[in-house]
Parts: sequence; structure tokens; C-alpha cells
Amino acid sequence: MYTREILPPIATPVKDGEPVIGTWNKAFEKVDLLEIRKPNPLPRWLKNYRIKEWQCFLVQNETFFMEAIFCNLKLYRMAQVVLYDKENKKKFVFRKIKPGTGWHLPNSLANSSVDSGSSGFFFMIHSWLDADTISLDINIEATRRHPSLTAHLSYNLNRHEITPMVVSLGMPDMRSMYAYKALAPVQGDMVFEGHHFSFKSNTCTGFFGDYKGFFPHQIHTKMCSAMGFDEEYPRAGGRRFGFHIAENQTRETNKNNENVFWINGELTPLPPVRITMPNGPDSTWVIQDVEGMVDLTFTPKEPNRCGTNLLFTQADFNAPLGFYSGTLVNSDGEKVQFKNLFGVGEKLFLRV
Repeated sequence: MYTREILPPIATPVKDGEPVIGTWNKAFEKVDLLEIRKPNPLPRWLKNYRIKEWQCFLVQNETFFMEAIFCNLKLYRMAQVVLYDKENKKKFVFRKIKPGTGWHLPNSLANSSVDSGSSGFFFMIHSWLDADTISLDINIEATRRHPSLTAHLSYNLNRHEITPMVVSLGMPDMRSMYAYKALAPVQGDMVFEGHHFSFKSNTCTGFFGDYKGFFPHQIHTKMCSAMGFDEEYPRAGGRRFGFHIAENQTRETNKNNENVFWINGELTPLPPVRITMPNGPDSTWVIQDVEGMVDLTFTPKEPNRCGTNLLFTQADFNAPLGFYSGTLVNSDGEKVQFKNLFGVGEKLFLRV
């Protein structure tokens, strides 16, 4: 069965001007990829434009699924919130694109915050791992296309109960990327379409991801994410589980990658996978490895696609909502079966 070395914690994924490659289970104190000098001799200001960063929030309970992504692509910033009402099968998309400079994501998750600086599409992220929490506040005004949305969500990242995955991975042309990922209980409140909704930590689960990378000029990535409980909502007696699996341009993926599976906060590193779409991204996806630990299918049900052409950049983001079925094997050798588990698949092409 696949295994991966979990390295002792370190302060930063950069040492003597070079990226440190590996997998950890504790956040870095600081992630500043501009400190990488070798073998990337670009001027600091030019290298800064090549470093892309984003944070991703997934939240799900028995009624709602929400995905919020906040990207700093240097030439422009994008904030997008997708809210899906599972009971009424209604999807709402809120998006804000801001060309040029603007908000920056922090280099540390210990105690930092960032906000949009916009009243019509306001968000604030407070990353406070020193207090075992990350919070997200959203306040979006109504338009002709969508109603207003207000939400406050708090992730409980108790270090004694939640084990994150932290990776620093090599990419082609001696580039690198970093990711912090965690699955945790979420609580909070939301006001939407004139109604108030509460999110309770015993029935609501969230995924948080923090990413930075000195990526190639063209980025190709496929990702699969889902979360839930062993027992049907809204019962809280089952185990909390979730997975986040990616196929991208990183190197030496058998030794280190960003694929992960959690059960009740316990971490299982997964092997590299192939994510194939035999009949295109609108039909069933197949997610498999060669170790026998990952055998999943994803069936898209709700399309969600957007594209951006700004100056000489191009982005095609296809992230349908749908259902996962199949099996994953954890580090104890337990085969966990899924059937119609609600989640999201993502296929990204970015040229920037």
C-alpha cells in the first residue's frame, strides 16, 4: 500500500534560496516564494508577477453547498462564490474581477487577515491558526442577476483533532508550488433570499486550502473534492470524512503530491492519480491510481463554467457540481465506500 514520508515541521519551504520539497502535517510559519533565488535568477519584481496565489473554501451541510475562491493572479484579482441550494436544486454564482493591483493574500496563516476593500462585494478572511481557527465573512449586495448574500463561517482547526496536509512540490523548469489543506467542522450563519440559516459544527463540514506557486505560463489542473459523514444528514453520529485530489504539472508525484483523504481529522496521504474524462468534462469522470487506493467516478449534474480574457491572459474554469461514487483506502487499510456523495470537480486552464 502507498505510503509517504511526513517530514518534521520547518519554518519555511525555502532554504538557502532553494525550495524545500516534501510533505508535512503542520503549517509553515511563513511562505514567501520570492525568497527562492536558485535556480530562478529573475529580478524580484518580475518573479513576483509569476507567483500566483489563491485560497479556497468549501462548506457543506444537508441543505447547502458553498465554494468560495479568492485568487491573486497579479495582473488581476478574482473573487467567486458559488452557492447551491440542494433542496430546491438552485445555483447562484457571485463573481468579482478586479484588474491590476489590489488585495494580497498573506504569507502566514498564524494571525493575518485580508479583505476585498469593496462595499458591493465584500469579503474578509482571518487566518488565525495560533487560535485554531480560520474565518470567512461575505457580504454581497443584490443585483439584477442575484439576491444579496451575507455569511459568517468559522473553521474549527483544533490542532489536537485536525491534521492538515502541507506540501511543497517541484514543477517543470525548476519552479515550485505550496499548498496547505485541511478538513474541519464549520459553524456560522447565513442570510440569503430574506431567510436566516445556521451552520452547526456537528452537521457542517468545510475544506480550506491555501496555495502559492511559481507556476508555468500555462497551467493545467484537474481537481476533485467532496466531504460528508458516514451516516445520512442531519444525523451527527457518523464519522466526518473528505478528500481533495488533484492532477497537475508537479514533478516526482509518487514521492510527494497534494492528494489527501481525512476521516475524523486523521490524515491519509494518497498516491498520484489519473483523472480522465472519456466523453468530455460534462460526462462521467474517472479518478484512479495504480495502488488500488483510489477508485472513484464523478458524475456532473450542475454545470458551472466561466472564462476570462483580459489583456493577454486567458482563463477557462470548468467546475461542475455532482456526485462521487466508489472507494478510497485509508492508511489503516480500511476501504471506505461512497455512493452519490455530493461534491465538485474542477478543470482549469490558465494562461497568465
